[in-house]
Amino acid sequence: MNAPRAIDFDSAHALPVFDDAARLQFSEFYPETPHVLKHGLASHPLLELGSLASLAERIPESSIEYNRGDLPVGIDGKPGSTGLSIGETIRAIHRANSWAVLKNIEQDERYRSLLLSLLDEIRPQIEAKTGAMLRPQGFIFISSPNAVTPYHFDPEHNILLQITGSKIMTQFPAGDPQFAPDEVHETYHSGGARELSWNDELMQGACECPIGPGEAVFVPVMAPHFVKVGPESSISLSITWRSDWSFAEADARAFNRILRKAGFRPARPGRWPAGNHPKAYAYRALRKVGLVG
Repeated sequence: MNAPRAIDFDSAHALPVFDDAARLQFSEFYPETPHVLKHGLASHPLLELGSLASLAERIPESSIEYNRGDLPVGIDGKPGSTGLSIGETIRAIHRANSWAVLKNIEQDERYRSLLLSLLDEIRPQIEAKTGAMLRPQGFIFISSPNAVTPYHFDPEHNILLQITGSKIMTQFPAGDPQFAPDEVHETYHSGGARELSWNDELMQGACECPIGPGEAVFVPVMAPHFVKVGPESSISLSITWRSDWSFAEADARAFNRILRKAGFRPARPGRWPAGNHPKAYAYRALRKVGLVG
């Protein structure tokens, strides 16, 4: 199976959210280096609590995740709930002791237009390095004061825009087995969980990125990270995309799992600009003939 085709971005938008300086900075550091950017989306009607509660109440339950906010950086398994509904949680987020994420907001036409307009602003910088922008997705995080998103990684290129409140995004080097072992990568790309094991010694390799309203942080593909919210409730918008590189890295990891189960000790995929195509093509060939899921 081939990676998805590029999306045609023709959506119109008003004033730029990322100015010339932000786009230049992003171009310099994309796709491998975490950095903080300025943005002009500090307020938007679709990102107010009432609008977000309404969105949460009309999208599928499978697109919603929410739980207690008073969590440690490292957890085993999924955290517990607060007993509130998602609408109640969002409307009372300042006192709900919760963390919530609305996934794939692009399934709602108004939020899809917002997402695509933002990605369209930085598409030239993205495609100059990693090729066609693929599979655009958006996620909105609504968090109570001092809430924690535990240590994990994600398969997308990601820019997290802070709308209200503040956060500290703590990132670690992507692809380094000290922070996420190769076996964990391989299991994840074969259907496993994204949560990672934590120990305090890992902080020696941390890159802390504090952000407030009007600021955003870039997160490279599969860079381990955790997030701590500041003393006020927080709303953040995550705009994400995939690339041929990210799909090849994922398929190379999945092929390595097959090799490891067969008794080999495969070399981990290279980070960008390494292509990882031989293993990716091998895994895709096995998937095409039905030998892997």
